[in-house]
Amino acid sequence: MFDALTDRLSSVFDRLGGRGVLSEKDVAEVMREIRVALLEADVALPVVREFIAKATERATGEAVIRSVRPADQVVKITYDGLVEMLGGAGEPEGLNLSLNPPTVILMAGLQGSGKTTTAGKLALRLVRERKKVLLASLDTRRPAAMEQLGMLAEQAGANFLPIVAGQAAPDIARRAMQSARLQGFDVLILDTAGRTTLDEAMMSEAAEIAKISSPSETLLVADALTGQDAVRTAKAFHERLPLTGLVLTRADGDGRGGAALSMRAVTGLPIKFLGVSEKIDGLDAFDAQRVAGRILGQGDVVALVEKATQELDMAQAEATARKLAKGQFDLDMMADQLRQMKRMGGMEGMMGLLPGVQKMKKQIAESGLNDKMFDRQMAIISSMTKDERRKPDLLAASRKRRVAKGAGVDVAEINRLLKQHRQMADTFKALSKNGGKGFGQMAKMLGGGAGGMDMSKLAQMGGGPQPTPEQLEEMASKLKSMPGGLPKLPGLGGGGLPPGFNPFKK
Repeated sequence: MFDALTDRLSSVFDRLGGRGVLSEKDVAEVMREIRVALLEADVALPVVREFIAKATERATGEAVIRSVRPADQVVKITYDGLVEMLGGAGEPEGLNLSLNPPTVILMAGLQGSGKTTTAGKLALRLVRERKKVLLASLDTRRPAAMEQLGMLAEQAGANFLPIVAGQAAPDIARRAMQSARLQGFDVLILDTAGRTTLDEAMMSEAAEIAKISSPSETLLVADALTGQDAVRTAKAFHERLPLTGLVLTRADGDGRGGAALSMRAVTGLPIKFLGVSEKIDGLDAFDAQRVAGRILGQGDVVALVEKATQELDMAQAEATARKLAKGQFDLDMMADQLRQMKRMGGMEGMMGLLPGVQKMKKQIAESGLNDKMFDRQMAIISSMTKDERRKPDLLAASRKRRVAKGAGVDVAEINRLLKQHRQMADTFKALSKNGGKGFGQMAKMLGGGAGGMDMSKLAQMGGGPQPTPEQLEEMASKLKSMPGGLPKLPGLGGGGLPPGFNPFKK
């Protein structure tokens, strides 16, 4: 969503990099370009004016003019301004779960904004937090809206309020409240009806439901691709409903990102979640500091580690680590790594979280390194026999032709895959020598020893802007606070290992 803005800001800061001293004229030129970049990203004009005024004041201060690396100071000032615009530093604002259950969460928004899907995604997050969740559809107008929410509830492992034909939305809300109390649910999620445009009937119904249910959270779901219309919608809803937060859907789309940068500043409401895919687990907690880091091309290593912790199979990672320690790496293992990468968001999703990768997008695109290529590689491996996957040397010309026909590719692609596998296998064999010392040295380089991951080395590898000490400290503290600490990454894409596990111990 922020790709265009990231590209523009990166080019501005790149031109600053070689300057030893910044004059007020230099600062004015930079701020002018940043203003244009924000306006092109569809950020609201009043928000842009306030941002530029504050940034200019800070950037022309004595600390910047006399700084050893003034360009880095301007990047830091821009980062701080983006964080402030998006909601400020500190922990993200989570859901306000009542101490006296059931906690009622009311979902509001226009039709087509992804409100029902978001209700299902939110239910899954709460179920994973071991909450007993009840979903209730109050959308009596849209065809199959209730059935859709029922299917999402089943996927999320949540309960669904049975449908009673002909019942009005306020009556459904009263029945849902009664069921949630009697059956001891922790959370009740009410999915209200939407319209294609704002109208009085929809607003009155939503206001009545809010009065009946007294929700702890009233979340407005808005489509990030609608730009400034999303801001106007938020203001209109906020005038009639006690909104407590915002959810932006389609944050993985190619919109210009102005809605996300404007909505917090214009409405004063926190953005609590971002919808990042159509999958039911595609809902991320919104963190102003991490989003600002992504906009400035610094990636989001914390999110990458969180994905690894949630998605990777620990038992499989342990088995993979043992095989790699012995220098074993067959095509089955390669296919497992490709599947794990797909589960973590694919190549594009993972690369977008690494520092500095934004600058390499063109080269990555030209190399053909994408998720479609991984799908083709998995299809090729699936077309082989078990023996061929374990012993690629068996693949003579006739076998390659058979595999190519089965996978629907050319023999040249089979050869490229085998060459890539051979290079990876050689690398792991070299690392496994001397009792696995090579793996230890690689882990030390990436992990910074026993103290955890060295973010500055990751940034250097990505070729992007160096995180400030404050950012490194913030990321490190978040990583350390994760359950179980920072997982070790054994080889290519492996997940965390159990405490005390040593694949190199004889």
